[in-house]
Amino acid sequence: MVGIGDFFSNFFFRVLLERFHLSSSLSVDYRPIDMAEAAVAEKNLGNEAYKKKDFATAHVHYDKAIELDPANATFHSNKAAAFFEEAKFDECIASCEKAVEIGREHRADYTVIAKALARAGNAELKRGNLKPALNWFQRSLSEYRDPELVKKAKALENQIKEEELKSYINPELAEQEKQKGNELFKKGDFPGAMKHYNEAVKRHPDNAILYSNRAACLTKLMDFQRALDDCEKCIRIDPNFIKAYIRKGAVLTAMKEWGKAQSTYEAALHIDPNNAEAREGVRLCMSNNDEKPEQARERALADPEIQEILRDPGMRLILEQMSNDPGALREHLTNPEIAKKIMKLKEAGIVQIR
Repeated sequence: MVGIGDFFSNFFFRVLLERFHLSSSLSVDYRPIDMAEAAVAEKNLGNEAYKKKDFATAHVHYDKAIELDPANATFHSNKAAAFFEEAKFDECIASCEKAVEIGREHRADYTVIAKALARAGNAELKRGNLKPALNWFQRSLSEYRDPELVKKAKALENQIKEEELKSYINPELAEQEKQKGNELFKKGDFPGAMKHYNEAVKRHPDNAILYSNRAACLTKLMDFQRALDDCEKCIRIDPNFIKAYIRKGAVLTAMKEWGKAQSTYEAALHIDPNNAEAREGVRLCMSNNDEKPEQARERALADPEIQEILRDPGMRLILEQMSNDPGALREHLTNPEIAKKIMKLKEAGIVQIR
């Protein structure tokens, strides 16, 4: 039995068939089209073309995906990736910005936004724009701390600093600053001299004399550790710069490190056996060093650096050779690393060198 509702439904259905000349056997699918699924399908086709480096086709599919599902930030990010491979960096960055905009508007996952920001940074990096690239990376890391990007951003930050330092180097200006520092040093204005010596070092960081001058100023200011650091830096730059050894000896003497000071003055005498300051330094250290050899040795053996040297099988073999053949010392001292370790042991009173 047919109800009145069914009667009217059938009636209007027949009217539609007659009005539009349709067959009653026509199969009609009333299910809604899933636009998101269709968009993903287009994106997948774009990805296939991208892998084949057919970027023009990839863009066609990505554009269709965006048209079908404009709320999906990933599709804009996919376009950005294609632009990146084409070296179209302006377009790449614009697509990344669009991906971020759409992503924030539709609450996309933070990793999607972070990826778009990082890709914009890579585009700037490819163009050699280091600071803008770092800015993009830092924005990306504020969304998601990707471990690899953390390393990349840190390396880029160091590169930027290094290039800034290089661009700042100017030996002529360094010399001018040194002269200004020297004038103030002679007048006893050590803090004022320090400002100019600091600027001189920045302007010419490979100039050993500048570290020597600053070490002298730091010694006057009683900042012995920093003075010692400058002396050692000076010696690393120019191992034959005798004034650096004299200054280092003076700093160690002020610190009452008599054994280390004596070794430093003796190192100066290896460079210039007739240097009066070095000879006087050795005499002063010997007359003031009242520490018993046993106490000095015990203190030295507690030093982690000394312990590490003595645990080194190679150094133990060298020390054995030196004890059996004193002439072997000269050969080993030609190696800067070994010479440094031997001098450290000598300063500590572990070995004796005549």
